[in-house]
Amino acid sequence: MDNLAIEDLFAGLGRVTIKRLFGGKAVYFDGLVVGIVRRDGELLLKVDVETAPRFEAAGATQWVHTDKSGKTASMPYWTVPVDAFDDPESMAAWVKLAAAAARRADIRKRGNTRLRRRA
Repeated sequence: MDNLAIEDLFAGLGRVTIKRLFGGKAVYFDGLVVGIVRRDGELLLKVDVETAPRFEAAGATQWVHTDKSGKTASMPYWTVPVDAFDDPESMAAWVKLAAAAARRADIRKRGNTRLRRRA
């Protein structure tokens, strides 16, 4: 997926920054990772315990990473519900949920309510 397509999908958030990440791409909003594009082009959005039920109910699946030794780890990223790719308003709602999950994760990580802002 090229950067223009990614920016278009995340237009509901505003300006995003895209950086290389392990052969794929990370999508940042306000300095926080809100999405990942895997090497195979699959788009994944940041999800937490608050938003996971909505993603699951919409048919999305959680990314489970398998390392070289065969160990698996459930990652905090889920596929985008298929219908969202054809509906900009729906996609905007999903990426806004991802941004909210990223903010909550940042707050928990930092132990305070100040959000960092960098791009």
